[in-house]
Amino acid sequence: MNKAFVKESSEENDDDLDVAQPEIPPGTKNYITPAGYRRMRDELLHLIDVERPEVVRLVSWAASNGDRSENGDYIYGKRRLREIDRRIRFLTKRLDIAEIVDSSKQENVDQVFFGATVEYATEDGEVHTLTIVGVDEVDLDVGHVSWISPIARALLKAKIGDTVTLYTPSGPQPIDILDVKYPSPDTGGGAA
Repeated sequence: MNKAFVKESSEENDDDLDVAQPEIPPGTKNYITPAGYRRMRDELLHLIDVERPEVVRLVSWAASNGDRSENGDYIYGKRRLREIDRRIRFLTKRLDIAEIVDSSKQENVDQVFFGATVEYATEDGEVHTLTIVGVDEVDLDVGHVSWISPIARALLKAKIGDTVTLYTPSGPQPIDILDVKYPSPDTGGGAA
């Protein structure tokens, strides 16, 4: 097989890494909070305006040094450039289809919708707090879960005082909703 075809197909496989990114269920919208949209847009602009030009300069300099086959700066730079371009494509696609939901304008503040911070108690009396956000904003360390996650699906549209059922691998678990909060308009909840 011609080397050109082998190289080309291995570079195409780099795009397979996009599969590791969170998927949006077919037929649904890419809901995102205003803060999440701003973070993604800022990352995209940083990649385009700062990181990519720096790596292009490095690759250009490394290429001018001669033999590219053993040139670590060139090889690493090309790899990093592919990573940056892949991330730029991903962010561009996601931002293009993003639907910003400003939960600070929510009128039913006692009911759980996208952007809500929910305090709930499990059957064993443990109290947990989570915020329902877009698939690109998930951060379990700070309690941000995707609106398509099982816990969010169980909580959506429930009200303070309701008991909902979360279906887990170990069986159904009742959850009592203790409190629902939304960001105030002055905390930057507005559209980007």
